Amino acid sequence: MGRAIPQPIIAVIADLIAIKETHATLDSLFAYADAPGDPPDGSKHVKALEWLRRINKESDEPLVILGRLIENYMESELPPEPYYEWDKKRVDFVKKAPELFGRYGLSYVNGGYITDGGSIASLSLKEAIQKRNTPAVEMEFSRALENLHTDPREAVSAACNILESTFKIFIADENLQTPAKQDLQGLWKTVREHLGLDTKAVEDEDLKRILSGLYSLTDGIGSLRMILPS
Repeated sequence: MGRAIPQPIIAVIADLIAIKETHATLDSLFAYADAPGDPPDGSKHVKALEWLRRINKESDEPLVILGRLIENYMESELPPEPYYEWDKKRVDFVKKAPELFGRYGLSYVNGGYITDGGSIASLSLKEAIQKRNTPAVEMEFSRALENLHTDPREAVSAACNILESTFKIFIADENLQTPAKQDLQGLWKTVREHLGLDTKAVEDEDLKRILSGLYSLTDGIGSLRMILPS
């Protein structure tokens, strides 16, 4: 069972949906997001509120459904000068969403994903990669997040692809010789040698531990990738 949607977030989302949607589009939105059961009775606000609470009670991954529900609200272009009440409400929501989600250790990721605090380090990596306009790497990052709890093997495979792509970008930028074997270990060897990431050449114990951690992380992901079919 995945993490439940915090009740204060449910209240805000219910208000937003009630203002924006008709009864028909509200039903369609929840159906698209794979929300469980038939539409509840009542006003749009009551319907949205009850359906969100039902998601918490009956769904295995409530945050996955929440991400689908708010994806269009979060990612559609915002009006520069909102006039209608719905536009004002949505602009206000998008601006305040990071702080609201952050209170509960959550973050919204483009593509309709809600991640918990354990993904913060990965999100920083994602932002760095995005600036290099590498859509393939962004796609792998989304795949890793989507499968983190439901399919760990797929998430490991995606994580390996992310590292490989990042190392390839670095090798190209630094005009380094491309290794003959372009798997994770081969790429990592080229990168670490160029950066001088050798534990034997470092005297500071803290730096040694950090470098050892990088070695273990990269080698571990690569090894897991190799045994995925087994």
